[in-house]
Amino acid sequence: MRRQKLASLTLILLASVSIAACGKKEKATAPVPAAPAAAAPAAPTAEEIAAESQRINDWFNAKYEEQLAFSPIQRTFLGDKKDYDKIDDLSEAGEDAQLAWQKGTVDDLKATFDRAKLSQEAQTSYDIWLYQYERAMKALPFRRDQYIFTQMQGPQAFLPQFLIAFHEVADGADMDAYVARIGGAARGIDQLLERAKLGAAEGVRPPLFAYEGVIQQSRAIVAGAPFAGAGDSPADSPIWADVQSEIDKLVKDGKIDAAKADQLRAGAKAALVEKLGPSYQSLIDWFEADKANADKIATGVGKLPNGAAFYAERLAASTTTDMTPEQVHQLGLDEVARIKGEMEAIKEKVGFKGTLQEFFKFVREDKQFYYPNTDEGRAAYIKAADDKLAFIKGKLPEYFGLLPKAGLVVKRVEAFREQPGAAQHYFPSTPDGARPGVYYAHLSDMGAMPIPQLEVIAYHEGNPGHHMQIAIAQELTGVPKFRTQAGFTAYSEGWGLYSELLAREMGAYADAYSDFGRLTTEIWRAIRLVVDTGVHAKGWTEEQAVAYFTENSPAAAGQIRSEVQRYLVIPGQATAYKIGMLRILELREKARGELGDKFDIRGFHDAVLGGGALPLDILERRIDEWVAAKKAA
Repeated sequence: MRRQKLASLTLILLASVSIAACGKKEKATAPVPAAPAAAAPAAPTAEEIAAESQRINDWFNAKYEEQLAFSPIQRTFLGDKKDYDKIDDLSEAGEDAQLAWQKGTVDDLKATFDRAKLSQEAQTSYDIWLYQYERAMKALPFRRDQYIFTQMQGPQAFLPQFLIAFHEVADGADMDAYVARIGGAARGIDQLLERAKLGAAEGVRPPLFAYEGVIQQSRAIVAGAPFAGAGDSPADSPIWADVQSEIDKLVKDGKIDAAKADQLRAGAKAALVEKLGPSYQSLIDWFEADKANADKIATGVGKLPNGAAFYAERLAASTTTDMTPEQVHQLGLDEVARIKGEMEAIKEKVGFKGTLQEFFKFVREDKQFYYPNTDEGRAAYIKAADDKLAFIKGKLPEYFGLLPKAGLVVKRVEAFREQPGAAQHYFPSTPDGARPGVYYAHLSDMGAMPIPQLEVIAYHEGNPGHHMQIAIAQELTGVPKFRTQAGFTAYSEGWGLYSELLAREMGAYADAYSDFGRLTTEIWRAIRLVVDTGVHAKGWTEEQAVAYFTENSPAAAGQIRSEVQRYLVIPGQATAYKIGMLRILELREKARGELGDKFDIRGFHDAVLGGGALPLDILERRIDEWVAAKKAA
């Protein structure tokens, strides 16, 4: 971007000089001696480039440390216990403060460093820092168009999960911080509810099903002791149960005495009853009261006052491209048609007699494709996922030079935020690998967890998918720290979907139905291109989207409904998977074509993963640089 601006400025300056020179020549009575040509600036030496690149990396690391001051939550995800007793400022004013800081860093970056004197890697860091700010500024006009609370991992579920799963307690001080954070979570809920009210005043409300999800999840947080009405729910509330468990463990390990334990319990109880409970009750009360204003027939954001522009911005942010909704929609239609052809081939392979739609129905409904809806069935699902991940882990060195140090575990989603048929998801390890990555599965309804899809989802969320990509990024040492935490959906989810196909090349999906499950998830992502643009740009209703999804996929009915409702409340995000995957495949084939016998799949994968998450155009530039270096070797 900066080079384009400099080029334009140079052209303007040259035009000005030409006009001025023409004026002088008209008045001159004698030839004017030509000015000597200015010597071209000397190219920076390798030593100068190395020194300037180190200087900017030091600058980036210092600025990233400043940036972390805005997010104690992110510090905790990094395994850093600084500000361990705090929760982020989640207000609009807090967002404004971050943006003002971000603008200051961009101004400083441009004034302090010459991009031309940086290494290729440092130039990439420079470009990403600018890109992140530019994207934030493009999103700013639409911040009240965002749905603040929804059924999809909304803050009402995330903040309790953060306390329970990610605030690690090793001593009494950590538990003091936990108690303080209960109050911080209450303040965060209050701030976000105020933002939801501001949006509603401007006509921005999620569909009715989102209201119901928020209310249900919020009630689950404040059901049970020590909250009022606990007699109706004999069990402890989720956070109180975790508090008791953590304090008991500290006592058992000799980290605190009984008096300190009593103090911590009393403090936690007061924070829950006096702060968190009232905040959640206010949230529940407002959503209950405003429910009458929500749309019962759900459609996309195109109906909002700034709907079309907002969706275009979300599409660009998710895909890191300038594709239009119509282009995305057509790409989806084309991919759905292509993948259905591959599905027909598997139908023939297994000897099914009937149409593809009948085969969809068979795979969707036959009991052989589901574990029983019991605790034994849930345990069997997790064990099967562990077994598949163990197989693929043994194959990784054949396809990657870079391997993650952090471990990976498979867990069932906590009961208070579990939803039948909801998408599995991944939470990252810490950069030092002390806390493993977690692949979470929703197992409340085993009828929404088809066995043919078990293998492919494990690879997507675990290895060689999200865990591989994110853990490697976090463990990188050759780039500034902010690069190890950067997130671009088209890159990360594109890699996740690419990894599903890569696993097949690595020897996975020996069973034909598992390979059909892989195609089921791939067509799922192609359907997303059609449905996401359908509901947000073409005015489709939820039922139209469900009908299209059902016609073109054997996914379980619960999965389909949950997915469509996800797209409705998170516009654009679901389009990133297929677009990112296709770009990675294009880059791989381009590199293979240019390198011929010099192409190395391990080197290609290391080039893709070795710089952390990137916008797709910067990823393409990185692969081009890798190809050029291989040719020159």
